Amino acid sequence: VQLVESGGGLAQPGGSLRLSCAASGFTLSNYGMGWFRQAPGKEREFVAAIASSGGSTYYSDSVKGRFTISKDNAKSTLFLQMNSLKPEDTALYYCAKGRGGSSTSSGAWYDYWGQGTQVTVSS
Repeated sequence: VQLVESGGGLAQPGGSLRLSCAASGFTLSNYGMGWFRQAPGKEREFVAAIASSGGSTYYSDSVKGRFTISKDNAKSTLFLQMNSLKPEDTALYYCAKGRGGSSTSSGAWYDYWGQGTQVTVSS
């Protein structure tokens, strides 16, 4: 299993970024997936999750209405569209593979993690 994130970078407050997570070594359509983030000096926190079917999504209160999680099973890629970015969104963002088809905010549910992509929101 391999998960490789991309798409991070520097954005201005109010701007947008789209993160991608290229998945290999397993069939994306069979597993729930999640995005987490970790800011310097803080614990890792849940951002968003999507069930294997893609029909069920779940967001943290801090990003709800601004971020959208989606996936393209044919391309084996997970996405996180981030709009209306705020300085407090600055963090290292990770994608993670679930142990089954469900989506959850618990990090313990996820068994494989990518290396992360840095997002910095600053003017």
